[in-house]
Amino acid sequence: MNSTIGLYFHIPFCRSKCAYCDFFSGKADEADYDRYTSELKKKTEYWGASADEIISSVYFGGGTPSVLGTDRLIDILQCAKQSFSIRENAEITLEVNPESGLKLDFHRLKSAGFNRISIGMQSSDERELKTLGRIHSPSDAKKTVEKAKKGGFENISLDLMMGIPHQTKESLKRSIDFCAECGVTHISSYILKVEQGTRFYSIKEQLQLPDEDEQASLYLFAVDYLDKLGFNQYEISNFSKTGFESRHNTLYWKCGEYIGIGPSAHSFYHGKRFYYERDIQSFFDGKITDDGTGGDESEYIMLALRLRSGLDFAEYEKRFGCPLPQSTYTKIQKYARAGFMECDSKRACFTPRGFLVSNAILSDIL
Repeated sequence: MNSTIGLYFHIPFCRSKCAYCDFFSGKADEADYDRYTSELKKKTEYWGASADEIISSVYFGGGTPSVLGTDRLIDILQCAKQSFSIRENAEITLEVNPESGLKLDFHRLKSAGFNRISIGMQSSDERELKTLGRIHSPSDAKKTVEKAKKGGFENISLDLMMGIPHQTKESLKRSIDFCAECGVTHISSYILKVEQGTRFYSIKEQLQLPDEDEQASLYLFAVDYLDKLGFNQYEISNFSKTGFESRHNTLYWKCGEYIGIGPSAHSFYHGKRFYYERDIQSFFDGKITDDGTGGDESEYIMLALRLRSGLDFAEYEKRFGCPLPQSTYTKIQKYARAGFMECDSKRACFTPRGFLVSNAILSDIL
């Protein structure tokens, strides 16, 4: 039986660059979209010619994939179906911006095979959206959700950001309520990080960002409130109704293999990690940068502990042929006693409080 892998497409275009975003993307015109779609299909055929694995999930990320429009998106997915063996019930996700999403034909996208929509909302507060440099309104986000539902989509996710300048617990609660009232099945809620190379980074001294304690308070509030609304935390920044966890992203966190196609897209395939540079011409030229081997014990532990279900000791032993080192288990127990982790004879995981300081704990454990 063939093994299963994921497939990721990076669409490096946005109508406007958000102040906080460090993903590879830029402005382009319709001719650029056509050229890129054509090249993406060529690369898809190239990878598909030698891959005999079954594709369990497909993810269109960016950038803003929805700027390509319905026809190009369907064209790329049809090419992927012809080039790879895609499982009949594969999860096929499309990232959508509320502004360009309103122009999509969701009925056609659903008929073509897309079955999950991830909408980049970030906040339902007008002031917070303006601060972030978003070009849509809360109303646009709601209309996009409604349009996707009318098109036949049931699996819909909204993005929320925490730690936005001027954000309060009350405004975060309103944004969470907004998501719940939209009737979505999944919420990605993550803390704003000011990354080098972004507009926010150049003005970070002027930004009135919440301090670490305030960020922690917002995060713990969100975890608790989302749980009360029926959104179970299954990963450090992801919450879903039962059965609507992102299968594609869970593949990453379980150290599964995947092929990434597009500038800046990373792959983990046949035990090797590699990526395309953050440059469209390099992608067109087919230049791939080797990033060494992947999936060793430390990486497996680090990724597994992003999940609320945590690190399964039996799965670890099955994968690596030896039990978890006693020294690692002893350190985990230390953090469990302090309330940052939970641990029994079968598994270990972070508590919500532990997720906030997980990087520091992981550097000690590993």
